[in-house]
Amino acid sequence: TARDRAVLRSILQPCGPSAELPAAPESEEPASAQDADGAFAPELLEEVVKLEVEGVAAAEAGDLQGALESFGRAIQLLPARASAYNNRAQALRLQGDVAGALEDLDVVLKLSKGTGHVACQGLVQRGLIQRLQGRDEEARRDFEQAARLGSSFARQQLVLLNPYAALCNQMLSEVMKKLLGPAEGPHPERSERC
Repeated sequence: TARDRAVLRSILQPCGPSAELPAAPESEEPASAQDADGAFAPELLEEVVKLEVEGVAAAEAGDLQGALESFGRAIQLLPARASAYNNRAQALRLQGDVAGALEDLDVVLKLSKGTGHVACQGLVQRGLIQRLQGRDEEARRDFEQAARLGSSFARQQLVLLNPYAALCNQMLSEVMKKLLGPAEGPHPERSERC
């Protein structure tokens, strides 16, 4: 099957891209962030999305304080919408407020009920923070959840968190290369005959 081929590729090329693993069947996929947005008044949602876009632009321009202000106003307008907390968490982390970022990410996961695109982003962000803090087991749990929600990046992080699997995959790859023989170079029987 396609999944079997993807698993074999990940074994034989442990550092290669894992985005080729097929996603879960549609019946298992969580509701998207847009589905959750339908619960909010359209004019209010439009205003909040505009504030988030402004906040992202400010953060990309290096204006973290301006970004935090935009995200804060978006949260004040729609405190039950997870997306602005997720964006603010990123800005807080960039500013060095890791504790504040983790608090916002916890809110993201609570509001999103751990499903959808925003929850997936929140889990990846929290997993990265935990990994940087040396809390690999907590990071692994977050990456596993994010991978189930469809994050290929989280799948790659899971491989990186498992050094034994990576070492085993590398050794298996080397054995397979030796069994298959050299792929390039002149063949002794064919040299000078052509």
